[in-house]
Amino acid sequence: MATKPKIRELLDESACAHNSTRKAGCHVTVPGATSGGCAFEGAQITLFPYADAAHLVHGPITCIGASWQTRLSHTSWPGRDMTQMGLTTGVCSNDVVFGGEAKLRASIDYIVAQYAPQAVFVYSTCVTAMIGDDIDAVCRQAQQDHGIPMIPVHAPGFVGSKNLGSRLAGEAVLTHLVGTLEPAEITPFDINLIGEYNVTGDMWQYTPLLEKLGIRVLSTLSGDGRIARIRTAHRARLNVLVCAKSLVSMPRKMQERYGIPFISVSFYGKRDTSAAILAIAEALGDADLITRTRQLIACEEARLQARLAPFRKIFHGRKAVLNTGGNKSWSIASALQDLGFEVVATSVRKSTEADKEKARRYLGEQAVLMTDPGSQQARIIDETGADLLLAGGRSLYTAIKKKIAFADVNQEKKKSYGGYQGLLNLAEDLKNALENPVFKNVARRAPWEN
Repeated sequence: MATKPKIRELLDESACAHNSTRKAGCHVTVPGATSGGCAFEGAQITLFPYADAAHLVHGPITCIGASWQTRLSHTSWPGRDMTQMGLTTGVCSNDVVFGGEAKLRASIDYIVAQYAPQAVFVYSTCVTAMIGDDIDAVCRQAQQDHGIPMIPVHAPGFVGSKNLGSRLAGEAVLTHLVGTLEPAEITPFDINLIGEYNVTGDMWQYTPLLEKLGIRVLSTLSGDGRIARIRTAHRARLNVLVCAKSLVSMPRKMQERYGIPFISVSFYGKRDTSAAILAIAEALGDADLITRTRQLIACEEARLQARLAPFRKIFHGRKAVLNTGGNKSWSIASALQDLGFEVVATSVRKSTEADKEKARRYLGEQAVLMTDPGSQQARIIDETGADLLLAGGRSLYTAIKKKIAFADVNQEKKKSYGGYQGLLNLAEDLKNALENPVFKNVARRAPWEN
C-alpha cells in the first residue's frame, strides 16, 4: 500500500492558529513559492540531523548539490556521521526514459552493505516524482530484505515551499518510524522535542537543565536524534514543539493517535527560556517537579543577571532591526530586549499569524512588523537611527551601506544562542559587532569627500 501523503490534507491544519480564516491552508503553492527554498530542501533540513541514518536522494546529482549541509546541526553520535556524505542515485536521461527504480534499489543495497546505517531515508525529487518511480514499493521490499527501516520521503520540490517540505518529512517519520519500537524503560517525565534541529548546539544549552530536574528527552525530531529513539516516541508523556510553524501537524496527530499532549515554546532569551522550562514542568503536572523547576529558574536567572550586567551598560539606548523568519521574529526579539536593546522592527514575512501576534506583543505598537524586509529594512534603519542589524548573511551589505553593525542570527550562524548560556554568547557577539573597527572605518568619509 502506498503511503504518499495528501498535500491538501496537510495544508488544512487544525492546529494552525489562522487555519479557520484561510481554508486553503497556510502554504498555498503559487508561482515562485519555492524561491525561498523548495519542499525537498525543507525535508532534508528536517531529517538530516539523524546522523545514524543514510540520506539517499533519488534524483539528479544537482539536487543534492543544492541542499547538502545547509545547517550546522551538531550530533553526539559516536559512529560515522552519515550527514557528512552526499548519497544520490544520480538519475540520468536513460532513467527518465526507462525508470530509475532498479538504480534506487541497487543504491540502497550498496549503502547498507558499505555503511550499515540504522535506517535509510529515500527522498523523491522533481524528476523521479514526475516519471512515476514507486519509491514506496522499493523501500518496502528493501526493508524486508535488510531488516532496517526504509523511509520514503515524498517531498519533490515542485509541491511547494520549504515549510511544506518540513511537514512532509514529519509525516514520513510519523508514518514509518513512530510507534514501531518499544523503549527499554519509561519514566513519568519523558518528553519529545519536535522542531529542534540542534543548530550550533542550541539544544545542548537547555537539555542539561531538564536533566537536572529529572526530565528525560525520550526522542527528538531531529536534533542530535537517533532512529531507535524516534521509533519509541509514542511512549512520551509530552511533546514539546520548539519550531512552531512547520511541524505543527506532527504533535497534533500524535495527540490524536497516542493521547500525548503538546505545548509550543521558545528557548531564546532569559524570559522565554524560563517560561519554556516552567511550561514543560507544569504540563507534566507534578507538584514537586514544578517547585524544583521554580527554584532552578530563580538560581539560573540570578546567576545570568550578574553576568549580563556589564553588557547592559553597553547596550543601553541602542536600537536594533531584526530580519529573520518564523518564530525567531519574536523569540530573538525577546532575547535582544533581555539584553537592553530596543527592537524597532522585525521581519514577519515567513511568520504565522500567531508569530505576528507575539511579535506585536513583545515589541509594542510603535515597532514595525516588516512584511517585505528586503525593501523595508534600509529605510527603517534611516528613519529609526538603528545601531545594529541582525539577519542572514545576505543582509550584511545593507548594514555596510548604512554604516551600522551587523550580526548573523540565521541558520548559518556559528555559535549557539539558545538557553541562558546562549544569551551570554549573543551578548558577547553583539558587543564585538558594535565595537568592530570595520564598521567604524566604513562610516568614515573618503579623503576626497572632506
